[in-house]
Amino acid sequence: MPMRLALFLLTSALPVTVLAQQTDTFNLGTIYLDAGLSPIDARSYGRANTVITGQQMQERGIATVQDALRQVPGLSVGATGESNTQIRIRGAEGNHTLVLIDGIRAQAGDQEYYFSGLSAANIERIEVLRGPQSVFFGADASAGVINIITDSGAEGSQARAGVEYGDGWSGYAHVSRRTTRGGVALNFSRRNDHGYDISGSGGEDDGLRASSIQLSGDYQLTDALRAGLHLRRVDEEYDYDASNWAATSADDYLIDSDARADREERTGQLWLEAETLGGRLTHRLSYDQTRYRFDDHQWSEAEARTELWKYRALYGIDGRADDASQSIAFGLERRKDENSLSDEQRRRSTSAIMEYRAALASGLDLQLGLRHDDNDVFNDATTWSLGVSYQLPNAPLRLHASAGTGVVNPSYLELFGGYGYAGNPNLTPEENRGFDLGAEATLLDGRAVVDVTYFNERLENEITFSSVTLPDGTNYYNQRGTSRREGVEISGDYQATDDLSLGASYTYLDAKNPDGSVELRRPRHQLGLNATLLFAEGRGSISGDVVHSSGSYDAESWGSYSVKELPSYTVVNVASGYDLTDRVRLTGRVTNLLDEDYSDAWGYPARGRAAYLGLHAKW
Repeated sequence: MPMRLALFLLTSALPVTVLAQQTDTFNLGTIYLDAGLSPIDARSYGRANTVITGQQMQERGIATVQDALRQVPGLSVGATGESNTQIRIRGAEGNHTLVLIDGIRAQAGDQEYYFSGLSAANIERIEVLRGPQSVFFGADASAGVINIITDSGAEGSQARAGVEYGDGWSGYAHVSRRTTRGGVALNFSRRNDHGYDISGSGGEDDGLRASSIQLSGDYQLTDALRAGLHLRRVDEEYDYDASNWAATSADDYLIDSDARADREERTGQLWLEAETLGGRLTHRLSYDQTRYRFDDHQWSEAEARTELWKYRALYGIDGRADDASQSIAFGLERRKDENSLSDEQRRRSTSAIMEYRAALASGLDLQLGLRHDDNDVFNDATTWSLGVSYQLPNAPLRLHASAGTGVVNPSYLELFGGYGYAGNPNLTPEENRGFDLGAEATLLDGRAVVDVTYFNERLENEITFSSVTLPDGTNYYNQRGTSRREGVEISGDYQATDDLSLGASYTYLDAKNPDGSVELRRPRHQLGLNATLLFAEGRGSISGDVVHSSGSYDAESWGSYSVKELPSYTVVNVASGYDLTDRVRLTGRVTNLLDEDYSDAWGYPARGRAAYLGLHAKW
């Protein structure tokens, strides 16, 4: 379908569609996004975004973060087994998206973050920012940001725990204590997933075993000084099957084996906040460190580390910094990356950032950002971002638009090689520029909200892998020309009755390489539907999710290695829950209810039907 025709059809449906992008209309209160040098009200933010709350995931029976992201517009979720899931935003590569957990980089070094059963338990909300975000988050965020915010506890004492059994088992626990001066929270989760035979040959199941523990705390030292910390540790072990280099079809691409791999994640942050000038000028200084280790016990072992110092200063031009209608912010960063793939090569960069915000009486909100990166390995880079939000007076319609640029530095693997492939030290950074235009309408007396966004992005110097050694002796190269990506995002919710809520999302994506060929593993059409019904005066709930994907292409790893379209698929999930008492809840869910045979990548079949029963308590 031509892009203009698709845009016309989708936007013409705006007045009658009962969809929504943001759910704060439904009594969720004000949602502040970590979308700049300081938090910003989502209703004033000009760039397309989606917020998924922990309550929504609980009601819909969503157990992992990657499953929650499958219904976010503009995102494509591609899994090669339970242990490796890639997230692509608006057709970009996986390493163009920055993943944060409580504002800290989840992945060390320069690698992308592979979701592998990241538990949805103990998560307060997930923020997804789409479009170039390098100005505020650095080179990792050329396509967007996924920020996972864990539960730090409400005022008072809280404790809860739960266990779920089905195709394996999982459990979690949360304990927190908070007063008006601060608090501390401890989150724990454990998953022992029996998995399934990824090879599809009737061999042993390929499971996943992961544990995560996190400690966070903050305290008001004085009236003007506050300090805090975050510590997180993840240990993971998973099984995988070997590749068959003599394969002739997708069915025999993988060979059943007893291979396993280990992953470790270690993250930490110390921060200090101070108010000066009666709250008109605020400061925040933080030190982050992320460590990662991987070992597949056969071919590869790698370690990586990132250290990041950050300073932020926010000045309220016409009042206190936290509620001024106009503000200006400054930031400084010092970052160091290391990777065992290249012992002699370490990266360091120093960055300066500026942001201006204005909330005008006319209903116009502006956000302008500028960043300069002084790199010791690559050429220095300057990126910018502009966001505009306009609430029409006396009309239930908000217009939003944004534009900006982003960069992605070559990875250590692309530069220096590894795993049997030769790197290319002459690679140059990828450069992304994009814009989006959208309209958000509130309908049916606030019970429905609909958002339609058109996006357009252009990527220069796209780095591409070649399985065949190139004439210069490497396996990586910069494509010449412009990689073009554009599409439409629609998302929303409709509170049909006090007990029935409906939601939907749709993405149309046209992603092409400079030579006009289609980008791989980017579905052209993605549709998500969900519904939740409360019963027994709210003590019980039943929900269903539908995910449809079509128009995705992938390269076959056998024969002529040709690019072919993957079969479209539709997956249905159902979940229910009932409060046995005020403190105990019984839950059940079935994933892939219709036992759909599908795949996000050639040779990697997805999981079939699985059922789970859970028990959860709070006190």
